[in-house]
Amino acid sequence: MVHRIGFGYDVHRLEEGLPFRLGGVTIPHTSGAKGHSDADVLIHAICDALLGAAALGDIGSHFPDDREEYRGINSLLLLEKTISLLEDTGYTIGNIDATVCLQEPKIQPYIEDMRSALSMAMGIDKDQVSVKATTEEHLGFTGREEGVAAHAVALIWK
Repeated sequence: MVHRIGFGYDVHRLEEGLPFRLGGVTIPHTSGAKGHSDADVLIHAICDALLGAAALGDIGSHFPDDREEYRGINSLLLLEKTISLLEDTGYTIGNIDATVCLQEPKIQPYIEDMRSALSMAMGIDKDQVSVKATTEEHLGFTGREEGVAAHAVALIWK
């Protein structure tokens, strides 16, 4: 059995009046992430971690932001397509561990819903998906509420 680990990172600017989607869940907030898709940084980081672990490139190479078919797309669909790519190469997910960096909104009340949505999209058990959050003590672009970032690590095996 071959085990592989991948790391993913994504960041998006926050803008007032946009919907805020994170981990496949819409969270009430005055600002949302701006991007070509629904700008779900958590899912994008997870996709990059999975693709990187399998040496399949990155999310931008599979779902480029200059393609109209991905404009506004629900990132859960991108995650499902990423899982198909993994399955085509014979990989299975061991677990996902992800951290979201943002000052506001507080996402703790939504984490279980995120874990459910993510595990369903990946076809794995909820206990294989960890989602955590941290503020950055008002430091940097996330601390100033200018953006949101996410880090993810994935373990896969064949």
